[in-house]
Amino acid sequence: MGTTILHIKNMVCDRCISTVRAELEKLHWQVDEVELGKAVIEGEPTEEDLQKIAEALQENGFALVIDREQQIVKDVKAAIVRLIHHSEEPLEDVVLSQYLADILPYDYKYLSSLFSSREKITVEKFYILQRIERVKELLSYGELTLSEIAWKTGFSSVHHLSAQFKRLTGMTPTQYKKKGDFDRKTLDKIRE
Repeated sequence: MGTTILHIKNMVCDRCISTVRAELEKLHWQVDEVELGKAVIEGEPTEEDLQKIAEALQENGFALVIDREQQIVKDVKAAIVRLIHHSEEPLEDVVLSQYLADILPYDYKYLSSLFSSREKITVEKFYILQRIERVKELLSYGELTLSEIAWKTGFSSVHHLSAQFKRLTGMTPTQYKKKGDFDRKTLDKIRE
């Protein structure tokens, strides 16, 4: 689990530092450090968590500053998760760079560079990891054939799916399904 830096406006004294620490701890965050203008907490808050933090800080005269680049990375992740896990459209015709450029107001080269520098993996790797997690989910349901799963998750063939799956999980989809112990990750924990 990593840490998150929260940038906070209107902190001017030691009492502000104490108040910010107390408010974050009231919200059950492990606080590593608080100094004028920022706090470091353990974990990665969701949008809902950030909203609660912002409200608690605002009640005390502070304002949470959302890092623009951090927000862009979150938007990229959310777009990929929506595409893979919440869309009924097959992924076979999706060109990731075009998809992201169409729904986010940034050039793909910029998005890719920013994502890599912030997340320490490429957008493409994150996309593949999300697709493999979707394959795991579909395998656990047992409703679709491997061919249908490959088509639905945008792999060009069962062979391509199997090769990627084995490279990333150490087993074939068939071995994974037979194992029966479906070790899936939550979507926000998929990184490597």
